Amino acid sequence: MNLPFFVARRYLFSKKSHNAINVISLISVIGIAVATMAMVCVLSVFNGFGSIVEGMFSAFDPDLKITIKEGKVFDYHTSEFDKILSLGEIDLISESLEENALIVYEDRQAPVLVKGVSEDFKYLAEMEKLIIDGSFQLREGPVDYITLGAGLAVTLGARAGFVQPIFIYAPKRNVQVNLANPAGAFIMEAVQIGGVFSLNQPEYDENMVIIPIELARELFQYDTEVSSLDIKLKPGASVKEVKEKICRILGDQYVVEDRYEQQKESYNMLQIEKWVTFLILAFILLIAVFNVAGSLSMLIVEKREDIRSFRNMGASDQLILRIFLYEGWLIAFFGIVSGIVIGLILCLVQQYFGLLRLGDTPGAYIVEAYPVVVKATDILIVFVSVSIISFLTILYPIRNLKKYLKTTV
Repeated sequence: MNLPFFVARRYLFSKKSHNAINVISLISVIGIAVATMAMVCVLSVFNGFGSIVEGMFSAFDPDLKITIKEGKVFDYHTSEFDKILSLGEIDLISESLEENALIVYEDRQAPVLVKGVSEDFKYLAEMEKLIIDGSFQLREGPVDYITLGAGLAVTLGARAGFVQPIFIYAPKRNVQVNLANPAGAFIMEAVQIGGVFSLNQPEYDENMVIIPIELARELFQYDTEVSSLDIKLKPGASVKEVKEKICRILGDQYVVEDRYEQQKESYNMLQIEKWVTFLILAFILLIAVFNVAGSLSMLIVEKREDIRSFRNMGASDQLILRIFLYEGWLIAFFGIVSGIVIGLILCLVQQYFGLLRLGDTPGAYIVEAYPVVVKATDILIVFVSVSIISFLTILYPIRNLKKYLKTTV
């Protein structure tokens, strides 16, 4: 049996001569438990929001996206791209051509980012999940259709199925504006409103429209060029391995991005908020852990007679120090375990019952209740972080005890 641990355990549960020590020890356990519980819950909620953001973008962003490093557009009809198209892991490829333009609907107008896509885009992006009005269609016979972002549709006062067409104006390349006839410097095309999509992201909902890539090439005067190639992989294919293969084939002239890299800023911002909040809670935890140092210091003062008895029986200073080190660690350990268990219970309750709601108005938010996703890595990080903070705090009264032992015989 580990003698220091056995004695420390007896000290923890035995009644002290001063009841204040028991009270402070209980407060220490509760304080650590509450702070640990808050860490578990907060990290899980941020994970929940992250999964929602990832789910929205995964319905729109391709598995892999190829763009050129320098310039706007490129022609992918080369031998290198033929090798890429022949890779067995690739399910389908969609062409994409993006450029700025002006759209006009009745007496309203707005600058937009026009995204021209091929027919395969609807399978790659799962547009039917994002459509909130009308349907996603690009071309039907001689009629071209446009799909508007939700915010842009509100700005224009347009909805799917309206008879009035939308006019797209794109400046002609390498043509100077004639002040006598400024309209001559623009190419104009009329399209019908097919649908309205929503990603709940302003940079998409308020600025983007989707049209057939053939129409986009006419507007922006391109032949076969694209601004990006969007790739969907077959189920089970490794994104990382396929990306490495494509990079080896294309070299340094092109950029190959996975879904995370395509939305790097959004993911990074979410992670920064998550870990900044974690650090704030860690400072609160530090205050709670000081109670452990206080209760341990009082226990050392109370047990000085026991310390002398241990030394008279031949106990070394190291054994005595380990007794009180285990004592402080046991107090912290009970708080950590209790906090993690309570935090997990609260997360499960929120996950299945949604007790904490974002608002009382139905449909005002993407989700009705705070989303929760518990990750084992976060639980491990919480346990290790709280343990380290607790251990470092416990060292202070242990160091004082070490000085006391050196000054007494």
